[in-house]
Amino acid sequence: MTTPTHVCAPDSLTHDPEGPVLLVGGYGTVGTELARLVAAEHPVLLTGRSAERGAALVRDLGGAPHAAVRRWDLADPAPFEAAVRAVVGVVNDPDDRVLRAAAAGGIPYVDVTRWTVRLQRAATVAALLRPASPVLLSSAWMGGVVCLVAAHLAERLGGADRVETAVRWDLADRAGADSVEFMDRLGLDYEVVREGRRRTVAPLSDTRTVRIGAHPTRVARIDTPEQFTLPLTLGSATATTRIGFSSGLSTRALLAAKHTGFFRWGRGERWQSARRALLHSPGDGGTALLRVDVTHGGRTLAAVVEDRAGQAHLTAVGGLLALRRALGTDGSAPAPAGVSFPEQTPAPARVLPALAALGVAVDIRPATGLDAAA
Repeated sequence: MTTPTHVCAPDSLTHDPEGPVLLVGGYGTVGTELARLVAAEHPVLLTGRSAERGAALVRDLGGAPHAAVRRWDLADPAPFEAAVRAVVGVVNDPDDRVLRAAAAGGIPYVDVTRWTVRLQRAATVAALLRPASPVLLSSAWMGGVVCLVAAHLAERLGGADRVETAVRWDLADRAGADSVEFMDRLGLDYEVVREGRRRTVAPLSDTRTVRIGAHPTRVARIDTPEQFTLPLTLGSATATTRIGFSSGLSTRALLAAKHTGFFRWGRGERWQSARRALLHSPGDGGTALLRVDVTHGGRTLAAVVEDRAGQAHLTAVGGLLALRRALGTDGSAPAPAGVSFPEQTPAPARVLPALAALGVAVDIRPATGLDAAA
């Protein structure tokens, strides 16, 4: 389907401090998890391509006035109108419709679904719009959880010269189509900061084995937004994210596909389903497991993050924490107007208790020897 580059009439979102939180894409895989979390704290308005798909979820969330569902297809030029307290984007928004509508209405906005290039564009669009409300771009890995943990470790160390993230993707877990959209980027080189210099690297390169919890995992580079933001926000001279599968065989298959050039010659819509099938799982559930190593002044702390409710839940947790930050319901003042990123939290010490309260365990210890990710 071709996405229009403009709409016939502008969408109209107005700010209502007593209104619901609008979740755009609120009943997809991640959206469903986020809707359950947000509905425990605010009324919610769920939107997507088909209102019928959200009806069962709305009933589970208690029905009106706590939850409601409406149709908003971002590929449909028909304008959308609503009065809401905040907006969270949980679906691909290629033309920034949701961002523009939220900024025009002076409404706090959070996004958890953009890959790096689109996050960079969103930051540029928001800067040009000069919104009077917060625009929190929380599309780093797992809804910005990686960045929050990195900020916590950086505060403990007094800085973050190097941030290394290793992800163990559980193939038994549920994963929505948007969750694995980064697979479409595996044929494109991307820019990182390494040792203080900007360099272009290839996806699935620079492989290594990292112990993530109890699991030695073979991981390789992927393009994720935190590799763009952390050097800007925390001053990191190196920021690297790598991914591997819970199955070593599947990791080897992914790397073999890369060596055949599949992700370059297999680009485009024709091969999209084949690319995404490598990660898009119909599983009943698994465990989200990742590791963040932060180094400063010769010391390295490693944090292993585990969410037994799964990867979609961990992403939703990141989205909820971003929403709390945007609204100032996390115990701090609301985020400032304009663009910010999750690692700019004013209270890094609160990150671990907030995660623990939502079922996410974080184990922190010094990294030594072969256990270190760097």
